[in-house]
Amino acid sequence: MIGMHGGGWCAGTPAEDDWLNDYYAGRSRIATVGIGYRLAPEHPMPAAVDDCLAGVLWVAEHAAAESGTERLLPHGASAGAHLAAATLLRLRDTHPRVAARIAAAGLLHGAYDLSGTPSRRLADDRTLVLPAHWIRGFAANAFPGLDAERPRDPALSPLHAQLDGLPPALFTVGSLDPLLDDSLFMAARWRAAGNHADLDVWPGGVHGFNTLAPRTGRAVAARVSSWFSARLAS
Repeated sequence: MIGMHGGGWCAGTPAEDDWLNDYYAGRSRIATVGIGYRLAPEHPMPAAVDDCLAGVLWVAEHAAAESGTERLLPHGASAGAHLAAATLLRLRDTHPRVAARIAAAGLLHGAYDLSGTPSRRLADDRTLVLPAHWIRGFAANAFPGLDAERPRDPALSPLHAQLDGLPPALFTVGSLDPLLDDSLFMAARWRAAGNHADLDVWPGGVHGFNTLAPRTGRAVAARVSSWFSARLAS
């Protein structure tokens, strides 16, 4: 599994996901790798996507020798889910042989449309965990100087891309997350493009809910791990 951490494209490290990667490794018997990428605002987009693509290509080159398999499982949460989706599109378009080795992708509460889905536009400064001013701040740091149309550029917003030829994906999001619609719309477009997509909406879940409550977090991790195992076995 190739993990891409969250943090609004501006914060975080791969080490923050060590506990989750350890869980997946033990539960699904898979090797896990966390990708470090350059952070905004010092390194605005597409630096992070470039780094994630380079990381996936490195893993693809060494996977067979290091872990005994050529199958790859990208995984990301929040900004990491955005980066995972953007990387999958890059792989499909520029490295089709590597893209063909992607067995499945786990995408948790990602931001897939920088122009703003309805649930994101309804967020205000009282929204739990991810208030409106945080959403605006993260986007301004990572994607500076955007005009009115640029947020719909498929290179920045995967929701607006052609989504055919992508691997099976599990979309996970909480019902109270301002990014709820990002996952709802992305899963629908993923399926409409002819790909397999499963969608889990967890009632009462806020943004990042899987890391905030240990019992719920274990349940989400177990679900994602079981889904990975099923995809690898199919």
